[in-house]
Amino acid sequence: MKINNTLIYFFGALGGLLFGYDTGVISGAILFVQKDLHLTAFTEGVVVSSILVGAMIGAAVSGTLTDKLGRKKVVIAGAAIFCIGAIGSALSPTTGVLILFRIMLGLAVGSASTLVPMYLSEMAPTEARGSLSSLNQLMIVIGILLAYIVNYIFSPTGDWRWMLGLAFVPGIILLIGMSLLPESPRWLLKQGREGEARSILDALRKGQGVETEVAEIKATNALEQGGWKDLTSRWVRPALWVAVGLAVFQQIIGCNTVLYYAPTTFKTVGLGNSAAILGTVGIGVVQVIMTIVAVRLIDKVGRKPLLVIGSIGMSLSLLVLGIMHAIYGTSPSVGWMTLICLAAYISFFSISWGPVMWVMLSEIFPLSIRGVGMGIGAVVNWFSNLVVSLTFPSLLKTFGISSLFIGYGIMGILALIFVILKVSETKGRSLEQIEADLRNPVQFKTQTVFEK
Repeated sequence: MKINNTLIYFFGALGGLLFGYDTGVISGAILFVQKDLHLTAFTEGVVVSSILVGAMIGAAVSGTLTDKLGRKKVVIAGAAIFCIGAIGSALSPTTGVLILFRIMLGLAVGSASTLVPMYLSEMAPTEARGSLSSLNQLMIVIGILLAYIVNYIFSPTGDWRWMLGLAFVPGIILLIGMSLLPESPRWLLKQGREGEARSILDALRKGQGVETEVAEIKATNALEQGGWKDLTSRWVRPALWVAVGLAVFQQIIGCNTVLYYAPTTFKTVGLGNSAAILGTVGIGVVQVIMTIVAVRLIDKVGRKPLLVIGSIGMSLSLLVLGIMHAIYGTSPSVGWMTLICLAAYISFFSISWGPVMWVMLSEIFPLSIRGVGMGIGAVVNWFSNLVVSLTFPSLLKTFGISSLFIGYGIMGILALIFVILKVSETKGRSLEQIEADLRNPVQFKTQTVFEK
């Protein structure tokens, strides 16, 4: 079997582009949807966050399906759903129809958030697993930047339908590309299809270390039963708590208020529509650059140090933003200072919580329940995302930008404490070694990756 590793990692990560584009595009489109469909503060929040309802369902269902049907088939189904949702959103005549199609888009985005990092982590060699799994986040931020650029191009005309409809393009590319990729060899071995798995691993690893890797996977599979019973068992519980904690904190430190509502925030502090969207393009460029830095650092520096650095930087950026606005109020100069603070915030997020959370979720669960475990982590993440996104417009109106961002900064401090106390390193360890630490109570206490 001939396999081009570059194409595998590119198309494998392309689901992240769908995730990113639809996350970013609504931030600019909502300025014009609001006028065209006469949205209130509440319905604006529903339109923006309705995709998250679908994402929770998609993440929950896809995790179970992928353990039964394989990674490849479920990603292809998600890409098809995304294409339909993109066209439907663009053609929506009413707010209700738009919300329904954004929920459909969420099904695809939720499944992508679960399956893309899992697929990449299972295909990647141990020494490069963090970097290659981080390609998912890189694709996400590239998708966000593309959405910001599209928003800026169409902002003079306010044509939000083109903004939303162009999401069809990455969807159809993923649909075609994923149909050409191999299935995860770890999933194939779990299904007893050893010949196919060996062939794929041999092509991926160029014949190096294949026998050792196959033996490790088979030995681990022999110990596993799978299902919800394993997920709630005592030996898996530390991984579950780490997953839930990372998923919640990634959202309540306010990351998606920046991604979804950056133009709204810039308008609030004194910038016009076009300047607000252009400022958001600048945020997107910073995010892509810093995510590239994260891809290079994650297997060198490690997961935990990046989370610690990111938590500190994000908290300081938000606290400075909130305090500055409380003192100086609203003006164009404060608007540009807001841009600087948000750029600093997104820089720290992009080298830490953005990629690291998804990488760790794909690493910490045993193979037999990796899909279900990642699904739960993703559902918790999307639910937290929903709460933050749905409440942001109302909270902004009630408390003002100063108090709101100071609150998110305090959440960042709590996230730092969680990381220091509960999260440890997974870099340089095979997925099977990480699982062995969970299974062995003695080793777990002395060489664990989940405790300090």
